[in-house]
Amino acid sequence: MPLPPMSLLDEVVKRIERQGPMSIADYMGLCLTHPTAGYYMSGDPLGAPKPGPENLGDDLGDNLGGDFVTAPEVSQMFGELIGLWLADCWLRLGSPDPCLLVELGPGRGTLMADALRACRAVPDFLKAVDIHLVEVSPSLRQAQRRSLADQRVTWIDTLAELPEAPLLLVANEFFDALPIRQFEKTAAGWAERVVVLAQGGDTLAFGLAPPSPLNAALIPESLRDAEPGSLVELCPAGLSLAAYLGEHLAQQPGAALIIDYGPARSASGPTLQALRRHRYHDVLSDPGRADLTAHIDFQSLAAAAVAAGAQAYGPVEQGAFLQALGIDTRAAHLSATAPAKAEEIEAARQRLVDPAEMGSLFKVLSLTSPPALAPNLDPPAGFAAV
Repeated sequence: MPLPPMSLLDEVVKRIERQGPMSIADYMGLCLTHPTAGYYMSGDPLGAPKPGPENLGDDLGDNLGGDFVTAPEVSQMFGELIGLWLADCWLRLGSPDPCLLVELGPGRGTLMADALRACRAVPDFLKAVDIHLVEVSPSLRQAQRRSLADQRVTWIDTLAELPEAPLLLVANEFFDALPIRQFEKTAAGWAERVVVLAQGGDTLAFGLAPPSPLNAALIPESLRDAEPGSLVELCPAGLSLAAYLGEHLAQQPGAALIIDYGPARSASGPTLQALRRHRYHDVLSDPGRADLTAHIDFQSLAAAAVAAGAQAYGPVEQGAFLQALGIDTRAAHLSATAPAKAEEIEAARQRLVDPAEMGSLFKVLSLTSPPALAPNLDPPAGFAAV
């Protein structure tokens, strides 16, 4: 008789018993992308408030679908404006054909579907683009197939599978889910924060590995002299990806748009969090059943891309970026077309641009080819010149 499958918690516990403390990056990787128990490997994590009066009251979280909501699910305006930004870049690049159109972590395919619909007004754009979606989740790939049923799409696991060609890329809330490492400044130097077994051995806790002088070299220079007790988060996978994009853009004309949440400048402080059913959740409880995210370091991402040969613009606040692209005009047009939905349209616009909602926390960074390859993208729409 076969043994029942091991829970992800049991697997993490046994791995720590065999190999010792686990880095937070390894823990996040297991929780999010374990082949059978990873958060993104089964089910649909996206959701939105269910309509009706049952959403009022303290039990709001029990009446929500999924675990979080992204901007494309808030309003079609978001994807439409991103699509027109991409098409504008394509025109400024000289309308290359073919041109790779890539999205990292496309969710249900909502952003890409809205973007492509808006781009129908741009002659020859849809004929020229070769759509690639980077997605590891089987269930989300199925949702993307439904959303983009009328498009020719290639699904890939990593950017390394892309051919050499001009590139247009968008990553909305992708970098925040990449595994991070945490380092704490102690009296003896920088020590890595790790996942260990709590007393009793069947639950998880955070601990510190012994300090190492090598750790200091990993900390951004502006943060190395932080006070004892300070905690700094690093995302090696994000930096590697930014460097890869920088290399590609240094060799092929193109532009990338990164939309995510975090500070404009490198900063200390813990931001790792878990979300389940739109509520904060214990990071170390129920591995694989909650979304794990951390604020991204826009300054370090930009620096990695620039060091590899790209040009960087921003980050700018999402609200200011969308308003520069014309979200207010688009909302007014939609409201005039569908007066019965005017209140809903305005609420969505406000959620995307209001500083008290998504407008300030979320920021937008653009990476482009250097002026020698893309002189007309200095700067791209929505950004000031460097």
